[in-house]
Amino acid sequence: MNTQASERERVDRAVAAVRERTERRPQVALVLGSGLGSWAETIEDATRIPYAEIPGMPQSHVAGHAGNLVLGEAEGVSVVAMQGRVHLYEGHSPQDAVFGARLMIALGAEQVVITNAAGGIASRFAVGDLMLIEDHLNLTGMTPLMGTNEASLGPRFVDMTTAYDADLRELAVEGARALGIELQHGVYAGLLGPSYETPAEIRMLHRMGADAVGMSTVLEVIAARHMGARVLGLSCITNAAAGLGGATLNHEEVQETADRVRDRFVSLLGATLRRMG
Repeated sequence: MNTQASERERVDRAVAAVRERTERRPQVALVLGSGLGSWAETIEDATRIPYAEIPGMPQSHVAGHAGNLVLGEAEGVSVVAMQGRVHLYEGHSPQDAVFGARLMIALGAEQVVITNAAGGIASRFAVGDLMLIEDHLNLTGMTPLMGTNEASLGPRFVDMTTAYDADLRELAVEGARALGIELQHGVYAGLLGPSYETPAEIRMLHRMGADAVGMSTVLEVIAARHMGARVLGLSCITNAAAGLGGATLNHEEVQETADRVRDRFVSLLGATLRRMG
């Protein structure tokens, strides 16, 4: 049996397990990155399922990633949210890294909001800014589409020209404007991690057109587009990238900034969801 065919079966088993707990069919899926996991606690009429209780669902061991799939209603919209994600640097395969996104789309979500914490590269960014992702650079050296393609998941060749949906981006812009939030725009570079980049690597990324850098998101976006979902990407600029801020980089700083900005980020999520619904 090939890898992609078994991946289809793996997704179907996970969907069946979730359906035993709830018949809810979400409109919008959310991947909640560092600092945003607590937003899932505000979902109404919620069904919370620990990843450990979903067959085939990989689990993260990174601080700040709770590890629950939450289905319910938020801002009048039926949603499913991942409280935390897994990363390639934990030793997970590309297929594991995108499994949660695939599961949420298979449950019915046709729109996906993917969030992350990122290091700022563009000089116009300040720590704590929120950035609307307009495009990305996949510099992980990996893709979840390697191997024999399973047509029931998506096409062999996926067009990534509009990886980040223009109409969804406009809804986020409208939501930010209504709240008086200054929303930055830029290109996100996804690297393997877990080490932070060197100053030379940041200079390289800047020359390549990257405005922010992180260790997630790009593979999830590829998988979502493979399955035909529309994607909105949002980054919280939690630190200045290596060589730009003068400080030693650490995960505690990332979490502290994400926590400080959380209320503004949550407000933007809410305003955007209302418009998506």
